[in-house]
Amino acid sequence: MAKDLNLQHTRNIGIMAHIDAGKTTTTERILFYTGITHRIGEVHDGAATMDWMVQEQERGITITSAATTAYWQYHDQEYKINIIDTPGHVDFTVEVERSLRILDGAVAVFCAVGGVQPQSETVWRQADKYGVPRIAFINKMDRVGADFFNVVQQIKEKLGAKPVPMQIPIGQEETFRGVIDLIERKAIIWYDDEKLKTNYRYEEVPADMVDLVEEWREFLIESVCEHDDELLERFFEDRTQITVEEFMAATRKAVINRKITPVMAGSAFKNKGVQRLLDAVVALLPSPLDIEDVQGRDPDDEEIIITRRPDESEPLAALAFKIATDPFVGRLAFIRVYSGVIQAGSQIFNPRTGKKERISRIYQMHANKQNPREEVGAGDICAVVGFKDIRTGDTLCHESHPIALEAMTFPIPVIGVAIEPKTSKEVDKLGIALSKLAEEDPTFKVHTDEGSGQTVISGMGELHLEIIVDRLKREFGVEINQGAPQVTYKEAITKTIEHREVFKKQSGGRGKFADIYVRIAPADEGVSGLQFIDEVKGGTIPKEYIPSIEKGFKSALKNGPLAGFEMDSLKVTVFDGSFHAVDSDQLSFEIAARQAFREATKKAGAILLEPIMKIEVVTPEDYMGDIISDLNRRRGQIEGMESQNGARIVKAKVPLAEQFGYVTVLRSLSSGRATSTMEFSHFEEVPSGIAKEVVEKMIGKNS
Repeated sequence: MAKDLNLQHTRNIGIMAHIDAGKTTTTERILFYTGITHRIGEVHDGAATMDWMVQEQERGITITSAATTAYWQYHDQEYKINIIDTPGHVDFTVEVERSLRILDGAVAVFCAVGGVQPQSETVWRQADKYGVPRIAFINKMDRVGADFFNVVQQIKEKLGAKPVPMQIPIGQEETFRGVIDLIERKAIIWYDDEKLKTNYRYEEVPADMVDLVEEWREFLIESVCEHDDELLERFFEDRTQITVEEFMAATRKAVINRKITPVMAGSAFKNKGVQRLLDAVVALLPSPLDIEDVQGRDPDDEEIIITRRPDESEPLAALAFKIATDPFVGRLAFIRVYSGVIQAGSQIFNPRTGKKERISRIYQMHANKQNPREEVGAGDICAVVGFKDIRTGDTLCHESHPIALEAMTFPIPVIGVAIEPKTSKEVDKLGIALSKLAEEDPTFKVHTDEGSGQTVISGMGELHLEIIVDRLKREFGVEINQGAPQVTYKEAITKTIEHREVFKKQSGGRGKFADIYVRIAPADEGVSGLQFIDEVKGGTIPKEYIPSIEKGFKSALKNGPLAGFEMDSLKVTVFDGSFHAVDSDQLSFEIAARQAFREATKKAGAILLEPIMKIEVVTPEDYMGDIISDLNRRRGQIEGMESQNGARIVKAKVPLAEQFGYVTVLRSLSSGRATSTMEFSHFEEVPSGIAKEVVEKMIGKNS
């Protein structure tokens, strides 16, 4: 039965964390306690509900973010919780990014032993970027080395947040048995009975913890009151007059305004702390009504800002945040509806394509199962099928009330691998599979290398491409051969050059003629793509030929002058030229532009750029020296070192070209005890000696 709840009682939340912090286990427990699953799925048995792709169950990692709807009773009120489970591995940050774009609140899971790890910093920054209020859940309190207060300190220092514990743990490591609710001054003790959904009881605060409880309770009350003037005044006058309801309302307001981050504790694996975490989600995180109205632009006039309230009576505005292929229903678009209503069988408008799309069916998702719905309204999340051309980041609206919500920006792939099917019979099958995968994942690109004719797939890291190759085999049944991984270089110019290009061709009948005078320069700060400026005066080049010049330069950017790598940006000013009344046409000017690009960029100080990766290595002290000298050998720049829980953390920036197979090397350097994470940072000029080798290799390969 479809349940429709007041928007006030809806929560759209994500669960975000560093890999291995226990995020999927936490989600599994949430599904168990909200009554969606009847037995508890374990990641290490490969039976987790949310991780439904085969590779996820095998590798124990979450790759795609699945969306699930659950219900939770709190103070005799039923709440609807849409949960987006997000990946923790850096190669999949784009998945996290697109989930955060559409969430109203998030639960950040931290490991009580590992604390704030590199990827937790990345997802935290992404949540800051999209203004998502958070609750922190310190998980794995039963593990050896667990330290609740140390993690609270790290959240403050490393993430620049204001963590405020709502509970403190009773015991840690093997003595962890419960938490103390600081507001109620009650101990919550869990006992082991998996079958019971209420497996805890209330007790008095242990005598040896009374002082600690009072100290942290004071901190909680002061942290909340300082963000509410009226409450602060009453706090100083007579704090006993402040009710728990008033205090919780003020806490909720401080969380929604991102002034504080409430901290909870537990051990999801041992079924401790999850029910209270759910209470905190509905009590403290925002409903769709608590967040700012969504803003978009008029597709026909970028200057006009349009605002939509989360109300079903408003015109439709929805955002497609993920495309997935389901073996039973075909292509699914996951959609967050911001305003209005979307109905099964209706037509909607996509401003990117300027076309109408038919939505044949709507589903509310539970992991990879679908529950059909007739309609879904403002504030909700659903999946739709039946469309022809919807991509990640597209806005869906009514044709009579068009709006374009802010599109998502995705990082550029930094690593490529040449692939081919093992048998020629599978060429078409491979093509279809690759286009489906590229549609699902905007950071995965496929192109044909013009020089060698090979199919090259590119992604965000070695693991990313490994998973793609694995999916080709399992989901699409295509066996492939693959080459060695290749770095995706870019090219750029450093000088400003003026250049005249005359294109003339005489053949039998009508000739071809175009004459252009251009200035090419590095693009202005922060501009990507072609920055094209038309300064032609007095009609020396007719207006109708200007777009062809722009088109010629735009297509030429794909092949830089040094070794045919793409140029990310370029500033081109066309300021003079001439034309022939009979022989000039659009194609002539396009060809002239392409030739001008080739000739001018050769003289404009072209350089090669390479992707630089941000790497963090966590290692026991003994291996520090070896690891640092190995990073230096890889042209790495050490940016900092710190100590944490007896281990050392080395932060560095290293060119991707030097990092292939690094995990294996690190394992042997540290007897398997060090771990590393790596993510893309920026592009930087390649030292001239190495650039020369890369260029020669590319020219040799393509000749």
